[in-house]
Amino acid sequence: MTQAPREQAIRVAGPADVAAVKAVTDAAYHRYIERIGRLPQPMEADHAANVAAGRVFVAGDPVIGLVVVEAYEDHLFLDNIAVHPDAHGRGVGRRLLEFVDTRARALGLSEVRLYTHAAMWENQRIYPKFGYEVVERRAEGPHERVHYRKRLA
Repeated sequence: MTQAPREQAIRVAGPADVAAVKAVTDAAYHRYIERIGRLPQPMEADHAANVAAGRVFVAGDPVIGLVVVEAYEDHLFLDNIAVHPDAHGRGVGRRLLEFVDTRARALGLSEVRLYTHAAMWENQRIYPKFGYEVVERRAEGPHERVHYRKRLA
């Protein structure tokens, strides 16, 4: 990242953001490759398709963080949250998680769900601080995942 990002509202990503979405996701998840022995699933996502579907919301200009969400009948699924390592400690992740709650409420949904790879132990410390509770831990193919939910008031 060469420029200092300007703080701004979180916005829906457009086609011009696809490269930045990939770059931030890759930077955020790169450290986990060795730990889990493969590319983390968010690094393999079809970012262009997610953007085209209106599932990606970005923070910063240039982009320093993002969420990928998908609405279901009874919950909002938080598929990915990524913050560029250069932006850690600035509250970007907190703002993104608050945005997800707001988005769920705006869609009339009272629950947010997500999962994280069990080897991404840092996430397992963060999510409970934001009101997420563990629902289950299970193997899904080559991934050992911890599933969370947050009930919104």
